[in-house]
Amino acid sequence: MIRYQITSRNPSSHYFDVSIRIDEPDPQGQLLRLPNWIPGSYMIRDFARNLLDLRAADESGDLGIEQIDKSNWRVAAARGELTIEYKVYAKDLSVRAAHLDHSHGYYNGSSVFLEVLGQGDNPCEVLIEKPLADYCAEWQLATSLKRKQANAYEFGLYEALDYDDLIDHPVEMGTFTCIAFEACGVPHDIVLTGRFECDEARLAADLKTICEHHIRFFGEPAPMDYYQFQVMVVGEGYGGLEHRASTSLIASRASLPKQGQSKVDDDYRDFLGLCSHEYFHTWNVKRIKPSVYQPYDLQREVYTDLLWAFEGITSYYDDLALLRSGLIDAESYLELLAQTVTRVQRGSGRLRQSAAESSFNAWTKFYKQDENAANAIVSYYAKGSLIAACIDLKIRQLTASQQSLDDVMRRLWQGYREQGRGVERDSIQQLVSEIAGQDLEPLLGELIDGTGELPLDELLGLVGIEMLQRTAKNAQDKGGKEVEGDLPTVDLGAVLKDGEAGLTIQRVTEAGSAQNAGLSAADQIIAVDGLKLNLGQLEKKLLRASPAEVWQVHAFRRDELHQFEVKLQAATESTCVLKITDQQREARKAWFQRDA
Repeated sequence: MIRYQITSRNPSSHYFDVSIRIDEPDPQGQLLRLPNWIPGSYMIRDFARNLLDLRAADESGDLGIEQIDKSNWRVAAARGELTIEYKVYAKDLSVRAAHLDHSHGYYNGSSVFLEVLGQGDNPCEVLIEKPLADYCAEWQLATSLKRKQANAYEFGLYEALDYDDLIDHPVEMGTFTCIAFEACGVPHDIVLTGRFECDEARLAADLKTICEHHIRFFGEPAPMDYYQFQVMVVGEGYGGLEHRASTSLIASRASLPKQGQSKVDDDYRDFLGLCSHEYFHTWNVKRIKPSVYQPYDLQREVYTDLLWAFEGITSYYDDLALLRSGLIDAESYLELLAQTVTRVQRGSGRLRQSAAESSFNAWTKFYKQDENAANAIVSYYAKGSLIAACIDLKIRQLTASQQSLDDVMRRLWQGYREQGRGVERDSIQQLVSEIAGQDLEPLLGELIDGTGELPLDELLGLVGIEMLQRTAKNAQDKGGKEVEGDLPTVDLGAVLKDGEAGLTIQRVTEAGSAQNAGLSAADQIIAVDGLKLNLGQLEKKLLRASPAEVWQVHAFRRDELHQFEVKLQAATESTCVLKITDQQREARKAWFQRDA
């Protein structure tokens, strides 16, 4: 048994105090290490940079510690039980690491718990103690860790099967709201931290609907006997990270349902989609996963070109589940799908990087985006979800809707349950061909490894969906909807935001009007044709402009003023709208397959 203890002597200092007791340390000197990344977020995060005051002692007193590299240490040979103590600085308000202040505490185990090398398979205990400050007197604790000597929502003794289990159950502590419901007989909790207004009964009912849909999609029983949604509610924020029996989410206050709110508005729809996405990961990623993640090596980058499937397929089903379970209607779902098409089409990176390459280079490109990202890369989330749609619709076409991507996912789940096997490079392609009853590997190669346009227009036509393209009305136009009024016929080829000194360029389109004129990201436009404009005024000017028109633009680059001649190009029709037609009603009904 490895015994961990975590508390805080002063939460306002942002330090967690951690100790480890090791009954039988390595007689040659015990090795310790901290992960460099967390599963589900594919970037080296160097959690060890926040570890300090590392000390070791045995029954005789203090022991020497040698640091081997940035995240590995060796403790001198100990006599009897070995005790390790250290602090972790926690000031990362995200779903990936740790955060602690006077209002709450949160941590993922991978960022706070050192692994005892050679004993990673040993069972673990963790005593989670309430921080010592008086203002923490009313704090509670939420986690999906198994309780050993603790009541629900209370500090106390918890246990884990091994180190991997220990670090896969995030912990939230503070004063929070807890909403309980059951899905297919499994207890679920929603833990809301922060200041908010919410129709709690509706939120519980809607998440119950989503969870039961996913459980029945893969087949009962669910793979966990308890599940927890941990939600940090903030002014502006969006994100999530999956775990084996819980998920950590960050959401804006506006995304929660309000009392008396009858419809699912855009903000609430996005939140339900996020919950759906992370819950689907309970199967697809946390259990069905690339073979190279069995087990995870959290010390270094682990490359796979399959993230398009694990994140992309999950991104396909997250919104489709909202439709199938009856939480949104067909028009709302198609709006979301069209917005995904729009996001992919607006970046020229889709013509330069394949979905497989995007997956493989997640470590250095997707998770480290700069102002040129839209020109250089494509999202394996967004393009992966469109590839999933193409695969689903193609299988349905070839089998008269008797088989689908649903069957592929269930077969993958069956393979995991029966054999625990991971997914190899070509496993999904082979399985798709088998279920379709036809060799689809040439098509799948084009979709996954190619950089050409996806045949989504044609495939959507098979289920009576028409794909329309138009120009963007303004910077807020995400696509998915028809808009009133005139649309611009020209495009500046830049994304801008209002600033005190003028308009700041956030990024430019490759070979677009702005870039061709010499403008680049971070330039501050102070005048266009001699006038200072804000973003709204600039958009009105674009509506009146014509292709080949030339603007005189003055802009600061650093502290130097420059003048540019911008020749406006014709706007591209990269904004997608999807419409239901009177054709292929039965095929469309089979695709949408609303729950009874």
